[in-house]
Amino acid sequence: MSRLFDRYLGIDYSGAKTPVASARGVRVYQADVRSEPQEIAPPASPGKHWTRRGLAEWLLAELREAPPTLVGMDHGFSFPLAYFEKYALPHDWPAFLDDFQRHWPTDDDACWVRDVRDGVRGNGAARSGDRSWRRLAEQRAGSAKSVFWFDVHGEVACSTHAGLPWLRFLRRELGARVHFWPFDGWQIAAGRSVIAEAYPRVWSRDIPPADRNLDQHAAYSVAAGLRAADAHGTLARLLAPKLSREEREIAAIEGWILGVQ
Repeated sequence: MSRLFDRYLGIDYSGAKTPVASARGVRVYQADVRSEPQEIAPPASPGKHWTRRGLAEWLLAELREAPPTLVGMDHGFSFPLAYFEKYALPHDWPAFLDDFQRHWPTDDDACWVRDVRDGVRGNGAARSGDRSWRRLAEQRAGSAKSVFWFDVHGEVACSTHAGLPWLRFLRRELGARVHFWPFDGWQIAAGRSVIAEAYPRVWSRDIPPADRNLDQHAAYSVAAGLRAADAHGTLARLLAPKLSREEREIAAIEGWILGVQ
């Protein structure tokens, strides 16, 4: 049975501090056809852990020349349809990323998510959401929290608001080399690398944590789960979730979580 990809990256993300600050919660695990996931250390720097900028620049370099790679990243890739309707935004993901970054410039070296929330930087008040809004994929996943629910255990809001401008950066720099699933379509051209949203809980249920901390285990589980799904021939089904035509249209705007059916 042929595989769809040669390499699998699981990334646990963090919205803490600035994009150039060492963030303990950013973890990267890499697996390939022959090898189980191994943690990837950040490039040498004054800090001990990855920075968000450092991760984006590393991904840029890796995906430019790498063999077909599937990247599962643990933060929201878009917002609920209610957000688009409230602000009369076009149903266009690249336009959404541009608009978001103008209001939430969390890729600026000196910008914290908290700065935008507090009105110190950007204009978050003009592009905020309600924590009761949940994307269709989050509803289907069951336990996934809203991308607008800040300051609670297990939140994804901070990492999402920190990570979206870096998706924009990668898309602008990599162009057609990488397929952002499902925004670039549900079908993926052979040999193309893919960046997709991942929810570690989908993959970690049957994987013991061993000696990994929570952030390490989240990244490990995504890499291991994607690798196993490709090896077992089930990944193609996960990349084509069972959705009605209406659900598929919504997911093309809101995004989807790989592994959620």
